[in-house]
Amino acid sequence: MPIRVLVVDNQTLLREGVKAVLHAERDIEVAGEAKNSTDAIDKAVALSPDVVLIEAGLPDGGGIAAIRTIKERCSGTRILVLSTQGSPEAFGQTAAAGAIGYIMKDISAENLANAIRAAHKSRTILSPTIAQQIVEQLSHGEGHPAGRSGRAILDQRNSGLSRHEIEVLVRVAHGLSDKEIAAQLFLSEAAVKTRLRHLYRRLGLKNRAHAAIFALEKGLLRVDAAQ
Repeated sequence: MPIRVLVVDNQTLLREGVKAVLHAERDIEVAGEAKNSTDAIDKAVALSPDVVLIEAGLPDGGGIAAIRTIKERCSGTRILVLSTQGSPEAFGQTAAAGAIGYIMKDISAENLANAIRAAHKSRTILSPTIAQQIVEQLSHGEGHPAGRSGRAILDQRNSGLSRHEIEVLVRVAHGLSDKEIAAQLFLSEAAVKTRLRHLYRRLGLKNRAHAAIFALEKGLLRVDAAQ
């Protein structure tokens, strides 16, 4: 089955360009399009796409809220941000809302398709510009890329992680499914789900993107970068 994508952007030309790019991919199809946050939510609920490709900075100001609402109402949908604004803070805000990746609008057609495939597999994907900024911030001790609220959350995480927790966390951040994690760690899938619930609750993590940020900050992970 092809990966069904909902394209959300206020610019008609950009939507048409993205649709033309994705139309050339045999394993991806455009399920629909939306030009504002309200339309995006309605279309996502109605169409249940595999991936929502969305501009977080929509002119109506509802991009972040739309990401949060879509994730709440369509839990199986992966949300990938396609934006002109590239900063760790912007990624942190969208990750907190439920997005799994953040790429820039200057991305190549080939890498756009690959980013959608990665998002569909629950892999965190980042623009190399943002990834580099995050690494520079962390190397200079500037704290969590999500900003002040992100640092406040991290202050509550200093109890340390066990080896088993790290093994699970890193695999989640790399996009492995519960079944794949179970196979690699010789656990039942139910045991993995239980560990993840406890781990996410303990660390205050909302999704795989948050897990990737946490793992990156702790030096456990290199996040994939979309060229």
